[in-house]
Amino acid sequence: MLSRVADSLYWMSRNIERAENNARVLGVQLIQMLEASSEETLARHDWEIVLEICGSVADFNRLYPKMSTNHLIDYLAFSEDNPNSILNCIKYARENARTTRDIIPNDLFEVWNNLYLEMTEIRISEGSLRDIQHFLNRVKITAMTSHGIVDSMMTRGVPYRFFNVAKWLERAEKTARVLNILNDQSAADQKKADGTNYYYWRSALQLVNGYEEYLKKYPPRMNERDVLSFLISDYSFPRSIQYCIDHIRESIISLEGGRVSHYSWRMYAALDLIIDEFDEQKIRSLKEEGISTFLDDFQNKCNDIGRIFSETYYLVEPSKTS
Repeated sequence: MLSRVADSLYWMSRNIERAENNARVLGVQLIQMLEASSEETLARHDWEIVLEICGSVADFNRLYPKMSTNHLIDYLAFSEDNPNSILNCIKYARENARTTRDIIPNDLFEVWNNLYLEMTEIRISEGSLRDIQHFLNRVKITAMTSHGIVDSMMTRGVPYRFFNVAKWLERAEKTARVLNILNDQSAADQKKADGTNYYYWRSALQLVNGYEEYLKKYPPRMNERDVLSFLISDYSFPRSIQYCIDHIRESIISLEGGRVSHYSWRMYAALDLIIDEFDEQKIRSLKEEGISTFLDDFQNKCNDIGRIFSETYYLVEPSKTS
């Protein structure tokens, strides 16, 4: 497969996953705002957390005169100046799908092309949370539809493996980022407001769509060690870091035919290094001050895997298309 095609498949998949993740994060925050009562102060404060997860506080402050809900929605969902805005992710996914139409199922291009064309005509009334939620739900459903198309229609060849590695990498990095940022906020606010730990760890689960599955496994309690264990090392939850890394490794073994070559050994070594950390007892035994260091290191290792994969297979982020 040509490097150009591998590039397009990789970034199409990452942008599909990123669009879904960012739509979910923004949707959760908007619902929390509507439901805020005694936690109202925290709900407003969480906009900075959402910016850190989906974009950049510095970039936002450079583009907008003040932090208002309308400005935040515009930056996260529609801004052409934010490379991670949902609208830009849709554009990149659609453009990369267009350039690989002879490789992917035609239905995959059609669902993103249709969404892109809808978005060019969309008119959302300023301040209409109902319209925004409809837009976010449309993005999430399109992303989930595309995952179904890929799993049900693509042969298990090299393009399928590249698509899946990108999906699992993006998902692992997002889960690690959410945990790291919310743990920092929880630690910073712990002495200022009783009960905020519960709020932050519940938010972590909601932001990665794991709240319902967590409660099924740990009814009815919620504490940070259980949440960390669930989102880092649960073998069966498809958004835990362990699950994502296991599937990345499985895809790379298929790509390499089960061999470790001179150009792929760094990839295997990075994966083995992070897999060694998946020890539930180790996570539960961490002291309060050690959790932050552990999560920092964990997020860095997730990012390293993405970088090494790109270097191993000569992937370069394609130019952003309009």
